[in-house]
Amino acid sequence: MVSLLALLAPLLSLWLWSPLIPSHRRAFWWCVAITTVLGTAPALLIYAMRNEVLDFGLLSHLQLVSGTLFAAIALGLVLCTVRDLLWLAVRAWRGPRSAAPWRRPRWTATGMVALVLLSTYGTIQGTRLPEVREHTVTLPRLPAALDGLRIAVLADIHATPVNNATYVQGLVERTNAARPDMVVLPGDLIDGDAPTQSGNIAPLAGLQAPLGVWSAPGNHEYYSGYDAWARVFQRLNLNYLANEARVLDVRGHRLAISGVGDPAYGRLSQQNADPQVPEGVPPDVVTVARQAQAGGAELHILLGHQPKMARSYAPHGIDLQIAGHTHGGHIRGMDQWIVAPANDGFVRGLYEVGAMRLFVSSGAGLWPGFAVRLGVPSSIDMLVLRRAAP
Repeated sequence: MVSLLALLAPLLSLWLWSPLIPSHRRAFWWCVAITTVLGTAPALLIYAMRNEVLDFGLLSHLQLVSGTLFAAIALGLVLCTVRDLLWLAVRAWRGPRSAAPWRRPRWTATGMVALVLLSTYGTIQGTRLPEVREHTVTLPRLPAALDGLRIAVLADIHATPVNNATYVQGLVERTNAARPDMVVLPGDLIDGDAPTQSGNIAPLAGLQAPLGVWSAPGNHEYYSGYDAWARVFQRLNLNYLANEARVLDVRGHRLAISGVGDPAYGRLSQQNADPQVPEGVPPDVVTVARQAQAGGAELHILLGHQPKMARSYAPHGIDLQIAGHTHGGHIRGMDQWIVAPANDGFVRGLYEVGAMRLFVSSGAGLWPGFAVRLGVPSSIDMLVLRRAAP
């Protein structure tokens, strides 16, 4: 999504700085050029990452800075809209020659300085270690003996040299302290290549839960050498489920926990064993539903990274899909008109999708390419399963 939005940077730059044209034409073109470069930088850094043009440690820190400035430019769209709607309203009311102080250059410049400061604050918020947030999830088919089952969700960690092993160790300590019955990691655990970056998630081996730790792929695993990362996850005892279901005996009942591949399947990566051959698997909910049914599951929990797939998963006997991917929408307000439409209307929290419940985590980590969070904090989510009232 960031790459697509970056394509609009030149047009937004022209609109943003248009008040400079009458009296500061040279400054106008300088501002347009600088804003365009900063607006397209995140897409260029994604290209550099996927093609190993820069050292990943350096690149991830550059992404953090460019993502902050990109957020300010994106918020500039709101500034432009409000500024020019007020201008048009005054012209319509008082006549075309009416003065409109907010169209003066200094107001646009002051507004952009304020937005850079706001985005910087959002990045500081986005890089903080998240708190544990509890959510009650009522499931119609939950056996009475499983009422109160606690499932910790660590979604979208995106471990990098920015949120490195120290950050991940903090996630592990806070999760273990909450004493979950099960821990799930529904994708996007990492960024970068496994040989040099696997140490960033090494602390995940310390996660503890009586019913185990379970993980599934997200789209970023496909960008970074799927097979190599799958071996790392298994070595860390994360029980990596890709189109696979496991049936557990829990308090005298049969509980299926499954994971599916991601729709990002088919993308090529320089980190693949053969960069010309895709790795991993596409999502196959039919297979995991069949496995759960064959195991006599009374309740089926699915780890499916992208929430936009929920309507296609719901008819297959899934009781609860746990997803991530959206990071909760990042910025309250913009979440509903940018992120939600791109994810079939799902952005964060609990939804009913037919007979299935969908929980979309706001994420426990940060992607350096856009770490800004305003009104949408990251979180370690604790799902407390409850039996529906008869």
